Order: sequence, then C-alpha cells, then structure tokens
Amino acid sequence: MAELYGLNGRKFQRQYKNALSRFESWPEKDHAEYWLIFPENISEELSIDEVCLSDGELYTILTSKKGKGKKGSIVAIVKGTRSSIVIEHLLKINRKLRMMVKEISLDMAGSMKLIAKRCFPNASQVIDRFHVQKLAIEAIQQIRIQHRWEAMEMENNTFEEPSKEVLENGDTRKQLLARSRYLLYKSRKKWSESQRQRAAILFTQYPDLEKAYHLVDGLRKIYNQNITKSVAMTKLAHWFKNVEEAGFKSFSILRKTIMNHYRDILNFFDKRSTNAAAESFNAKIKNFRLQLRGVKDKSFFLFRLTKLFA
Repeated sequence: MAELYGLNGRKFQRQYKNALSRFESWPEKDHAEYWLIFPENISEELSIDEVCLSDGELYTILTSKKGKGKKGSIVAIVKGTRSSIVIEHLLKINRKLRMMVKEISLDMAGSMKLIAKRCFPNASQVIDRFHVQKLAIEAIQQIRIQHRWEAMEMENNTFEEPSKEVLENGDTRKQLLARSRYLLYKSRKKWSESQRQRAAILFTQYPDLEKAYHLVDGLRKIYNQNITKSVAMTKLAHWFKNVEEAGFKSFSILRKTIMNHYRDILNFFDKRSTNAAAESFNAKIKNFRLQLRGVKDKSFFLFRLTKLFA
C-alpha cells in the first residue's frame, strides 16, 4: 500500500514501529517478550491455553470470556508453558482480583490445571468438551490407520495388478481407509451421499471400525444432550461399560484418561462452558501472524496484539 503512494514500504514500516506506534515508549517493552499482565481485564470466567507465536515457541495465554475475543480479552501472556514460571507471573495480579474468578476453562494438561489451582483457588476447573471428543476421534483414527498399514502391506506383497481388490464404490482397500478419515469425524446426519456409501462399505469390511464409531458417537451424544451433571455421570458410566466390552486398547486408554479428570470433565454440565473462546482467540492470533507474514520481533508483535485485544 505504501508503494502506491510513492513511499518506501520498508522505510514506512520502520517509521511506524520507531515513531508512529509509540512502541519505543511502551512501559512493558522491556519484559514484553517474557510476560504481560492486564489485571483490569480479569472477570469471573476465564480460559487458559497455549499458543504458538513463531518457530514452535509456545506461550501461555489467559483470556477473559467477558471480552468475547475483542478488546479487553487478554488477561496475561507468559512465555512458555512451565507451570512454575506462569504461576510466578500470574501471582503478580492482586489476590482479591484472583479470588473473584469463579470458573476457568482449560484442557487436560497437568501444567494448566496446576496453574489454575494455585492462581485461582476459588475457581472451578472445566475441561473443555472438544479436547475430550478429540481424544475419542484420535482413538478411532488409530484403529483406521492400523488397518490402512495392513492394507498397504497386503498391496505391496501383491505384484499382479488384476489381484488388487476394487470395492463397489471404486476404491481399493487402501483408498477406502484413507478416504474414510473425515467421515469418522462427523455424526451420521452430516455425511454426504458419497460418505454414506463409503461408510457402509467401510463398516462391512471392518466391523471393528463400526463398533469404535458407535463409541465415539455415544460420547458425542452425551455432550450434545442438555442434561444435569448427575445424569451425565450415569451416562458416562454406561459408556465406560461399552468401552470395556469393546476391548479396544486406544479407547481403554481414553477411558482411564477421562476417569483421571472425571470431576473437571463433569463440571462442563453445570453451565456447559467450553474453551471455545480461547481456541477462537488462538485462531485470531494465528491469522494476525499470517497477515504480518510471520513474527520477526516478538515484543513488537505482542505490542500490536495487546493494543487490539488487551
């Protein structure tokens, strides 16, 4: 845009950064790359998550749901995910403000749970439903991938072209298993006609995948129903029994994971709170990063980010 008006683009960027933006006089500049705290944005409902700024480097970000992803959303940004460091900086927020937090949404990471417990002791922890469902999807995908490797090995051991099995929709076994990836993410009512046909063939050829899909769908239905915590507890108990009877290793690991975080998972059914706000905010950060074509100066990037969202 600067070149359209006869300006040197790089020179304009330097001028904006060094003079127009007031970045040089920003009070938080010296420590911005390591921590930023905005206590005035704290509210009763928070979300905590990790986000990648550049080159795989992670930051822990605490956001207020009251901000709805706009100005006033960022409460804190701390470099890294080590709980001791994040706790050290969050404890800089006045205790009275921290004690007013009633709910904090998070994933199942032990570091995030410890941070929430130490810094916001009055807040109930709510494990995001989408992280639980994501684990269920990964469990069924593991079964699908194992079958795909077996199909690839079978195809590699078969040297004659006519012996390659072509199924009724035109897929080979390897293609069927590869192309079924996305339909396993969805509920049946969201399948397209071709996905419905492919699923019918897939479940005929691989009954264990159909059984695993029923487990995923069963967990999805528990979350989709507007039920109380006590009813959800009963339904999860039945789901645990179905997992045991199915005998899939990946789902048994999932069941143990859910049991280890049982109370915080059930807290979802109190107010049906999710970490969607944090995930959405992370997407905004990634989009902002793309618009700037990467992050060369972290401090300046965080300066611009906080001007928009803090």
